[in-house]
Amino acid sequence: MASASLAAGFFPWSYRGTTKAREYHVSLSPQAILEDPEFPATLKGAGVSCVWLAGFFYGHWPWPLASLQTARDRLERAGLETRVVNVPLGHPGDSLGSKDGSFPLTPPSRWRLGTTLDGKTYAGTSLHAPATEENVAALRNLRKSGFTQVFLDDDFRLARGPGQIGGCFCEEHRSRFLHRAGFPPARWPELLDDVRSRRMTPLLRAWVEFTCDELTSSFQAQRRAAGGRLGIMVMYFGAEKAGIRLQDYRGDCFRVGELMFDDAGFSPLKGKTDEMFSVLFHRRFATPELAYSETTAYPSDRLSAANLGAKLVISTLADVRHTMFMSGVTPFPKTHWTTLGPLMKRQADFHRVLAGHKLHGPFKHYWGEASRFCGDDRPFSLFLAAGIPFEVTDRPARDGWTFLSEADAKAAATGQLSSPGTQFVSHLAPSNNSAIESCEESLNALFAYKRRLDGKTPFVENAEPAILGWYPSAHAALLWNPTAERRTLIVRYGGQTREVTIEGLDSALLRDLVLK
Repeated sequence: MASASLAAGFFPWSYRGTTKAREYHVSLSPQAILEDPEFPATLKGAGVSCVWLAGFFYGHWPWPLASLQTARDRLERAGLETRVVNVPLGHPGDSLGSKDGSFPLTPPSRWRLGTTLDGKTYAGTSLHAPATEENVAALRNLRKSGFTQVFLDDDFRLARGPGQIGGCFCEEHRSRFLHRAGFPPARWPELLDDVRSRRMTPLLRAWVEFTCDELTSSFQAQRRAAGGRLGIMVMYFGAEKAGIRLQDYRGDCFRVGELMFDDAGFSPLKGKTDEMFSVLFHRRFATPELAYSETTAYPSDRLSAANLGAKLVISTLADVRHTMFMSGVTPFPKTHWTTLGPLMKRQADFHRVLAGHKLHGPFKHYWGEASRFCGDDRPFSLFLAAGIPFEVTDRPARDGWTFLSEADAKAAATGQLSSPGTQFVSHLAPSNNSAIESCEESLNALFAYKRRLDGKTPFVENAEPAILGWYPSAHAALLWNPTAERRTLIVRYGGQTREVTIEGLDSALLRDLVLK
């Protein structure tokens, strides 16, 4: 898939073509490899095939290129591929989990700070010269050193965090935006009010597009410097309001956005379904072969091995072919790999059966333009755990039930979003609007939909949390028990029943699901 004009030595990321194999990668600092000679063998033994080394970090080289090259040599001797992760802009705070007090956590003073719409300043996630120029130079140096495959980490965004309408509101960006859009200075306070109120106005749309143009331009400059395909890690629900115009990255390697990085975040059922919702949304913009997970523990020891292994099921359900284990610059405990190894193999076996097949079901997963441009990134996601199959749509479907976020529900209530046949569902449904059905986001309310199914789809009969991904073209389904307790679940399909006992957080592949 690489251009014929690229250097002959470039090794394209999609070199395995349309492989259905599941791959496991890990992101580490060079120091983690250099200080532990046995670590590469541990990773290889668990099933890891590639290590992404920490490279250029927002104006700094925390480890010299020579250290990256030495670590690469050690990894390659162990039979592991080696690539690089750059952190181009910096986070507004320490998100790396560094235990080394000398590690640089913010860009150098020659990089300008970002400005909020209230005039406060912050480090990271804003674009001013010389950020792009220095990232371009770093990628050229990496290429000269033999590193041609690079991911830009998830601070390559122009919002400080999920749910925020981003962009830098400094004087320079204000002037550039008004001049380019042809707006008089008097419209600036109106824009700020639209951002605060999350109003989907033409003015706000112009601002979001302006911000997206800026980030895309920087990405394209860096991709040219890398000499080939450059990957982008997209934060949890990352989209246009964060400067990430998702369609601009359709042909690039794409790390889907996750968030529940510790046990407190991932253990609750809603934590799992929210994270799964974000992954399924992002998969609309990435082919399976170019899709990577963001399977992260942060801080490195705050997500148990069991929960880290459970995250692998989300990638199987969403057909994300590459799992990327991450934990900042501090590796998670080596004992995790003893637990993870068998789980990695199990999910790879399941994935091999389901790869390339599409989810199908009466429940519809939809994240619309209103959510992407001005929403608060709080999805109606619990329907994923009701034991009813679901599918992902990039526009409203013609059947079934489509669960809407607050922003999309408001768009439907005002006629900005219309249904060609699906029944919109929201916990915010106005009582006088028949276009939207009211349903609280609770399992008890969602279980009631099982009585409305037509018998042509499998479903979990139990009134218990269960995630059922159905792939009719494979005559198979993946059943995930998202709770920590061992459960026996009954799957009903066309008058037939199957009783499946599943350990806590584990999953089971159901084969030969054929309507008789």
